[in-house]
Order: sequence, then structure tokens, then C-alpha cells
Amino acid sequence: MSLIPVSDLIAKLHEHGARSVALQFPAGLARQAPQVAAALRDAGFFVLVSGDPCYGACDLALDALRHADVLVHFGHAPVDDRPGVIYEPIRFDFDVAVLDRALPLLSTRRIGLVTTVQHIHLVDAMAAYLREHGIEAAVAPGDGRTPFPGQVLGCNFAAARATGADEILFVGTGVFHPVGIRLATKNRVVALDPYTGEAGEVDADRLVRRRAAVMERARGAANFGIIVSTKSGQQRMDLARRLAALSDRAVLVMMREVSPGELLDLGFAAYVNTACPRLAYDDQARFPAPVLAPPEFEILCGARSWDDYTIDEYLSP
Repeated sequence: MSLIPVSDLIAKLHEHGARSVALQFPAGLARQAPQVAAALRDAGFFVLVSGDPCYGACDLALDALRHADVLVHFGHAPVDDRPGVIYEPIRFDFDVAVLDRALPLLSTRRIGLVTTVQHIHLVDAMAAYLREHGIEAAVAPGDGRTPFPGQVLGCNFAAARATGADEILFVGTGVFHPVGIRLATKNRVVALDPYTGEAGEVDADRLVRRRAAVMERARGAANFGIIVSTKSGQQRMDLARRLAALSDRAVLVMMREVSPGELLDLGFAAYVNTACPRLAYDDQARFPAPVLAPPEFEILCGARSWDDYTIDEYLSP
């Protein structure tokens, strides 16, 4: 069954005057590629599909766009303005009555409500349901990387901070987003998986302990490679240059794909990641050397105190 409304997409392509189109799918939607490509081809478009890995709207297939009038990026909302790119977030529904599972865990009558782009169309319904049960849900705008009110990314929790609430309810799957919210806001966070109905208070201590151990491994490193991404929405050269200035053992390293093999071949004793923040947190066990987040490197260099430990975020200027 197709999750993508191709007829609506065809109308958008006609509005753009496109005759050729490049398609980009994240891993969870990649199996939709053959049928979407066939439907567009049958509608008269020249179609090519990007086969490279895709990790978000920060990772656009700009090489494919060079051979097409338009790039259609599925599954994510825009993180910046790019001419010639159509973003097609995919909606995933659930019954908002599942919020019942979170109600007993909420300790205040006013909370912040956040979710991911797949469920952002249900924010108003979720807020209304909570209101019916005596809870005011504050839904706040984020910044340029999170264009929908109440939307968070794994690298941006601005919408959670902006609620002004002391307690946050995150509705979505996985543990990284709610742990990130907890570290970014320092507030109490309750996470609800809308599919399993599992709800619980978020504890970030385990991640912090794990990261402290990585920092200790990196403390005596002879040299540091400061990773700078070349991907469309991940390059933070200004940050990388500022970090490199903190240590005479640091060298800038530009990369598109940050992989264990590449880091092994480069041979630095430790790395500092300014590319996708989740690389350091999720993939450390795969890497041959410690990979620090920028705030962690600042702590090692004495530019930040341990009490000011926070998660790495991409925030709009």
C-alpha cells in the first residue's frame, strides 16, 4: 500500500512547471520508490531516484537535482530554504485517546506538547483531548529548522524550550528525542509511544554517564579531528573553526559520510562531530576512537563547565 499521495504530487509538479523529477527517500520509505517512480513516469515525467542513504532534510540529494527540474524529498519538513526542492512529509495517524496512558504520569496541569513531523497534523487534536481532561497543553513554534509548531527534530528541541512549561509531553517513537528534550530543557519529560501505548518518565542519566566515559577516553588524545559535514543542511564551519581554536591539537576534517572505516583510515586519536549530532550519541560503539559532541569538547578544553552539560543541537541563527 502506498503511503504517498501521488496524485497530489503530480499536481504540485505541474505547478512548478517540472518535466523531470529526482526522488529522494529516507530508509523507512525507500521501498515506495519503484511504485512512485512508475506513477510519475506514466504521468509523463522523466524520473530518477537517488540511491544514496538519506538521514533527513539536512541531507538533500543535490547531485541528483543537477539532472532534474525538481527534487522531491519525502518524509521530512524543510530545515532551510532550497530552490527546486519539494518537501513531502508523510503523515502517520493514531487514535489520540492513547494519551490516556500518559495522563497518570503528568504532574502538572500545564505542560508543553511536542512531537515529530510524522504526527504534527495531530497536535491540535492532542491538545484538545488533553484540555478535555483538564490539562492545558502549550504548543510553541520552534525555529527555522522546525517549521511546524510543536515539532522537534533529533537535532533541534527549540519548540520544547519555547513552551515555557516545566513539564514536557513528547508523543512519538524511540528514546532519542525525549532524552534530547530532557537534556536541552532540563525539564521533566514524559514520553508516550502512540503505537504501543507505552508511557514513562524520561531518564537521561544513562546517556550522560555513557558520554562521560567517552570524554574520559578522549581526555589525553594526542590529536583531534574536528569533523565538518559537506551535506546540504549539516555544515557548521563556523562552529568547527571555533572548536579548533580551543586546542592546538585540533585539525578540521571535511567529510560527507562519517563512517567507522573512514575514521579508522584517518587515524586521529579522537574526533569532534559537528555533522549530524546523532552520530556521536547513537553510533559511538561502532567508531574506532572517541567521538565527542561540541559541548563535550568545550568541557574538555575548559570552555564550558560540566554543570552546563547539554546535548548538541542545530539551531537557526
